[in-house]
Amino acid sequence: MRVFNIYCDESCHLEHDNCAVMVLGAVWCPVDRRAEISERLREIKIRHHFAPDFEIKWNKVSPAGTKFYQDIIEYFFKEPNLHFRGLLVPDKSQLRHENFNHTHDEFYYKMYFDLLKVILEPDAGYNIYLDMKDTHGTPKIKKLEEVLSNNQYDFSRKIILKIQEVQSRQVPLIQMTDLFAGAVGYANRDLSKNAGKVALINRIKALSGYSLKNSTLLRESKFNLFRWHGKPFSD
Repeated sequence: MRVFNIYCDESCHLEHDNCAVMVLGAVWCPVDRRAEISERLREIKIRHHFAPDFEIKWNKVSPAGTKFYQDIIEYFFKEPNLHFRGLLVPDKSQLRHENFNHTHDEFYYKMYFDLLKVILEPDAGYNIYLDMKDTHGTPKIKKLEEVLSNNQYDFSRKIILKIQEVQSRQVPLIQMTDLFAGAVGYANRDLSKNAGKVALINRIKALSGYSLKNSTLLRESKFNLFRWHGKPFSD
């Protein structure tokens, strides 16, 4: 059985952050390629005169650093063992959590379920790493693990090996997820003030062949995006 690591992060996920969109993202790769991929990312940083532990982050993108981030993006698309899936909630102001008897925080984890369930294959094992959101996430992480496992009929936990919160500054592949999730969010906010970010979005569009605003085919395995449309009212 092949084992994969899935690295998750989000953009504009807070309920009242003055951003209409919300994006969850996941980058995944085989466990046995993780070290090599991390080394390639380290080499790109050094080539651009950044420290080996420099944190790749969408919020750090500027026109001066465009070429560095473009090289990160191009490496992703050239490396066959790297994959991305994003889930876009286009307008958080339209959410009516009270109609579904859940909080925004609970909705956040339900969206993580929708993000991850499509990635999982029954003949593989997965370690799932989430960027640490707050100090109260452990019970919800356990619930997410339980629901994902039950959805896969994985009662012996042979598919979902673990779900763990980590600090993104220590995990380069979560930082890559942050970069792509941020790009999807920026594109769907129709922002254009940061020329560096616009250039990166255009590069992702060119390499993926997608607009970053619409759902891709469900079976798209390299750069997969799901534009979520919820029901406006409960049944």
